[in-house]
Amino acid sequence: MATSPAAPLASRCFSRLLFALVVRLSVLRPVGAVSEPGKWTLKVDSSSDKESYFTYTKTMFNTTFIELKWSCESDPVTNVSFTVAWYLRSTRCYDELSAVNANAQTYFDSDKVLREDYTGSYISHMYDPIQCRPHVQSMELAVKEFDMPKGLLNMKPQPQSTEKDGRRRREIQNTEAAKKVEEEKKASESGKESNNNAAAKQQEKPKAQTPHMPYAVARTWEDAPYIFIIKIEASPPQSKWSLQIDISMRGPHDYISAKEWPLMIFYMVMCIIYVLLGVLWLGLSACYWRDLLRIQFWIGGVIFLGMLEKAVFYAEFQSIRYDGLSVQGAVVFAEVLSAVKRTLARVLVIIASLGYGIVKPRLGALLHRVVGVGLLYLIFSIVEGVLRVNSGQSGSSRLLCDIVLAVTDSCIVWWIFISLAQTMKLLRLRRNVVKLSLYRHFTNTLIFAVIASVIFIVWTTKTFKLPECQSDWRELWIDDAFWRFLFSTILLVIMFLWRPSANNQRYAFSPLIDEVTDEEEKDQLMNEAFEGVKMRGLKSESNGTAKPNKVDEDLKWVEENIPSSMADVALPPLLDSDEETMTTKFEMSKME
Repeated sequence: MATSPAAPLASRCFSRLLFALVVRLSVLRPVGAVSEPGKWTLKVDSSSDKESYFTYTKTMFNTTFIELKWSCESDPVTNVSFTVAWYLRSTRCYDELSAVNANAQTYFDSDKVLREDYTGSYISHMYDPIQCRPHVQSMELAVKEFDMPKGLLNMKPQPQSTEKDGRRRREIQNTEAAKKVEEEKKASESGKESNNNAAAKQQEKPKAQTPHMPYAVARTWEDAPYIFIIKIEASPPQSKWSLQIDISMRGPHDYISAKEWPLMIFYMVMCIIYVLLGVLWLGLSACYWRDLLRIQFWIGGVIFLGMLEKAVFYAEFQSIRYDGLSVQGAVVFAEVLSAVKRTLARVLVIIASLGYGIVKPRLGALLHRVVGVGLLYLIFSIVEGVLRVNSGQSGSSRLLCDIVLAVTDSCIVWWIFISLAQTMKLLRLRRNVVKLSLYRHFTNTLIFAVIASVIFIVWTTKTFKLPECQSDWRELWIDDAFWRFLFSTILLVIMFLWRPSANNQRYAFSPLIDEVTDEEEKDQLMNEAFEGVKMRGLKSESNGTAKPNKVDEDLKWVEENIPSSMADVALPPLLDSDEETMTTKFEMSKME
């Protein structure tokens, strides 16, 4: 069949599009890759070279309480005192949290926005000098009343003309004078009532702002990303001392952050779905275990790894929620499981597109390529995941892993679509309608996944990467959940297409027979379409030769062992009698 000159060009363009797509997908990682804990332990001593400003960032719900527990040790000869102050600031831009560590001193006690988009509110509190009492966990940092937040001021002054300023000043003076006259009249008429109302308000205010937690120092006022900075100074500076402050941020959903709360719910739902899928697949495999295909064992392995991965991630979020700390070993184990599952899934799609067990009985030389690509992707995926959860920042090592994963993913996608095209072409030549329909549905699913990935990458870039202010921080969890949900959707389609059933062997590999006529091909297609219906009168013939009939064999034996023509010539008078003729016919009828 002739190939149009535009076909190679279209294939090249499609491959470049896939490469750019996967590179974009691999390089643009979720912004908050590392989990946000709910507890920290700050340890400082006189010999440390750390600065006096310590920064903690987290996305918190409204009415989240911040607690500080204080303990210190010092030289008993020297009377050491500490000057402690803290600063709490909210912002509407999530990307501002990454710029705080380098500018902690600039942020501390600032009442102005550093950029026009970084709007929010703040609270600052400074304590009197606190004497160090060894071996005592004091509550001296707790406050009796929570401070009220103040709005940040804009750095850019608004331009005003001189004429307008004069008019506005005269109008303000007139209105202020009128207000003063009215206030004096009201005060003279109802002095007692105003005094009573003021006293009532003063009594209500401490009630509303009094903390009900023993070590609480502040309370958040909205759902937003927060910056918490602690400043510590010791006096005298040359004294020997050690200080420990336990910091905890506990909200309506315990210690988990507002950004990761939807992601924990997502992992819980996905874990339940994977358990149901695993039970369903195990039940179908047990019912039709005699006719299972090799690819169905691969599908079962991917389901098991997916279920285990979701369970480990959910357990990690539960640990952060109730204990406030993440278990580092569990996080690394979850990343390794995720890498193994993604590798096994890619290998599964590759061997399915190659027609393993359906068009080809074995992969042959292609097996080494599949194993090599799988090992390459597995190694770099594990390294990238471990670097991401340990550092949380993009360095040269992570960038190298991202580039290798992007190139490997683009090669895998290109290989899958090329193999699918060859497998479907072979099935068309064989006129295998059932298997061709299976691979058409599989190809449509992969095309849908590519289109959905393109749309989501465009939306992610527009929402999280291009804006200077990431105000949609509540949707950050979707950046991680979408790819896992898309993979689960593809796995669900593969499970439906390759599900164990009574007609399982119609998808199994069947060798070709050279001497097959058109009528026999039609009969074979009819048998595949109406499998399970027993057709009488059709028997398989070995080596392409027709099996002789039983009547023909008996007549051939009679002709070879009863020479009728010779008997007629030698004994004509004896065989002419009616009795002999009847006997011969009777014997022949018995043989028939």
